[in-house]
Amino acid sequence: MIFEEVKQLLISKFGEEVILAEEAAQKQPALIIKADLIADVCLFLRDCPETWFDFLSCLTGVDYGVEQQKFGVIYHLSSIIKNHTLVLKVVQENDRATDNLPSFKSISAVYKAAEWHEREAFDLVGIFFENHPDLRRILLPDDWEGFPLRKDYQNAESYRNIKIEL
Repeated sequence: MIFEEVKQLLISKFGEEVILAEEAAQKQPALIIKADLIADVCLFLRDCPETWFDFLSCLTGVDYGVEQQKFGVIYHLSSIIKNHTLVLKVVQENDRATDNLPSFKSISAVYKAAEWHEREAFDLVGIFFENHPDLRRILLPDDWEGFPLRKDYQNAESYRNIKIEL
């Protein structure tokens, strides 16, 4: 099973502290990775001959809710050549203040497709990606206030004096 193999490869390369937890009983098993190592882990998994995760199929920002006070990013990696997939997650606590965005390392230097995915997570969830080459809104106007996919987001009544009807 690729999940156990990857887990052992990561432990042998980065040490036991690289994996904070695992969700093995899911339909898509996931490894929860130490957040500051995510770019290194992705680079290793992309270039490792045993895994060859050459494709980032999805990157998603997650708001775990007001009560939990944490945000995360989920990475879906695939190997086209080896025909296997893997889910990685990073999580961090955050006080939800708009001037203190949750921050994770960008993996755009590892997977070019991450540039767009990370911009979307920034735009809609308010997750900042360190070392991203062009982190700005991608779906909403530049002057939009707030992050619509956050659990505590309040819909605006108007935008540029145009009433928003829901």
